Amino acid sequence: MSVTTHDASRSHPGQQKFAALLLGAIGVVYGDIGTSPLYAFREALRPFVHDGVTPNEVIGLISLMIWTLTVIVTFKYVLFLLRADNEGEGGTLSLLALLMKKTSRHATIFFFAGIIGAALFIGDAMITPALSVLSALEGLKLVTPVFTPYVLPIAIAIMLLLFFVQSVGTASVSKLFGPITLLWFLVMGLGGLVHIADDPAIFAALNPLYAFDFITHAGLVGLVVLGAVFLTVTGAEALYADLGHFGRKPIQAAWFAVVFPSLALNYLGQGGLVLANPQAASDPFFLMFPEWAILPVVILATAATIIASQAVITGAFSLARQAIHLGFLPRLEICFTSASNTGQIYVPAVNLALLLGVLALIFAFGSSEALATAYGISVTGAMVVTTILSFQFLRVIWGWSVLTALAALLPLLLLESIFLGANLLKIHDGGYVPVLIAGGLMIMMWTWKKGTLLVREKSARSDVPLMQFLASIERKSDHAPVQVPGTAIFLTSLPDMTPGVLLHNLKHNRVLHQRNVILNVKTAPRPYVAETDRVTIERLSERFIKIQLLFGFMEDQDVSKALPLCRKAGFDFEIMSTSFYVGRRKLVGDPNTGLPAWQDRLFIAMAGFAIDPSDYFQLPSNRVVELGEQMVI
Repeated sequence: MSVTTHDASRSHPGQQKFAALLLGAIGVVYGDIGTSPLYAFREALRPFVHDGVTPNEVIGLISLMIWTLTVIVTFKYVLFLLRADNEGEGGTLSLLALLMKKTSRHATIFFFAGIIGAALFIGDAMITPALSVLSALEGLKLVTPVFTPYVLPIAIAIMLLLFFVQSVGTASVSKLFGPITLLWFLVMGLGGLVHIADDPAIFAALNPLYAFDFITHAGLVGLVVLGAVFLTVTGAEALYADLGHFGRKPIQAAWFAVVFPSLALNYLGQGGLVLANPQAASDPFFLMFPEWAILPVVILATAATIIASQAVITGAFSLARQAIHLGFLPRLEICFTSASNTGQIYVPAVNLALLLGVLALIFAFGSSEALATAYGISVTGAMVVTTILSFQFLRVIWGWSVLTALAALLPLLLLESIFLGANLLKIHDGGYVPVLIAGGLMIMMWTWKKGTLLVREKSARSDVPLMQFLASIERKSDHAPVQVPGTAIFLTSLPDMTPGVLLHNLKHNRVLHQRNVILNVKTAPRPYVAETDRVTIERLSERFIKIQLLFGFMEDQDVSKALPLCRKAGFDFEIMSTSFYVGRRKLVGDPNTGLPAWQDRLFIAMAGFAIDPSDYFQLPSNRVVELGEQMVI
């Protein structure tokens, strides 16, 4: 008996932790996909409403929605992609970093695939809050038409408040995410279950043949409708992107135990309601509930959409940090809002860009019906990119043959390509918006990567190999620099070359410190690096040491926190007699060399948004010396 009691007590904390992760996954991971029932079926029915909705159309659409959830979310994301992790981390850029670490073949193709996927995700992060919150608040019109003029102002106020609180952090608020979203899913499931009884014929939608029959007989209208059907899986990319926050098993358990059953019941219930009462096609979600319950459901729906918005905003912050560390964006200010969870970050520049984008979308479209036409392209595009990268993952990481990988992914790629084609038909109705957003972001990331390579090449022409410099500086001569006491740490991105800031210091000040450190901060192509692998020290001469600090692309590159590890590794120093030398470069455009004139201007403008290296690497503020130079690009 004592053994049984002991085992139970030991397993209890593990069970509690798993339950907390499962609840958190319901709130954060599935917040976005959980708001799709508000508008997906309504938008799919819209082309058929004018001449009356037939039972076959209703059953066919519900069948399409349920099987789209089954094939794309369950099979692709929950069962497959959650296993395609980069040391526990998921997402497009994480997968790209893993592939670039393992192979250099087709590097250019996969680089562009990665930035396309990242850009589309950011576009999704702008559209999701606007669409979700508007669709929830529009339920107020069913309570009383008096609310109609106030839907837009309330939506704007919610958005302003939501983006304003990002700087405070979401640690305390996120504890409410899981319970509220769990209640939302239970209410959705119960509401759907009640209305299945309106017409049990809706159970025929569980047969995939009805989905196939709908597609083959609906003609061009059916292709247009597919764009709306795909709204059922918006937020599926969050499954993969949030893998590192919750782990594979809690995300999978949340899907099968709560999320998928609730979504399926709700869509079946909406279908049963419309079969029994075709007039309900105008807003099948809110009309599922009795009149007295509409206002509480609208309030709950609004809370759920705010949580869904928070999830994609947080995802955009994480993706921006990955992009910065992988060299796709300039170094932006990253603020940590939790002392214990490094995943809770706030990127002011990204937050402002998202806020302006969301407000512009709300003002431009004015309703969820109009905005739904712009939605879908970014989601389907990101999914196609992920599938393409997954093919390389199967080949390189799991060692599958080309034929086996094609057999596994080609049907899925064809299905997603059909959905992408259907959404592209909405280009003229507002679908150009996410295309423009993603296109602009792609050009920015490509320009930054191209520009930084050019700057590195130009720097290399005037660089002096480090060992050659040491050989010359250690020679005894009448022109030797004056040696001063203390330690000088010179930051450089090229550890085998003499840092430009060191050469400038010698040229203008003619001094050399008693101890000199060539410090290189490097980003590993993996999410996290163990502290034991953080520091590498190499003694070059009596006065010179080379130190490399290695960080994962999900980590804060905090040099100050890494300095104690340097002491443990054998580099002993006194901080009050140590100076950090950082170079500041002013870029000057030259249309006759390097980048085209427009790209020159864009690259220089982006460089202007980059924060000071001393802030980015969190160097001791009172120990930093900056030396500047001009460079023509």
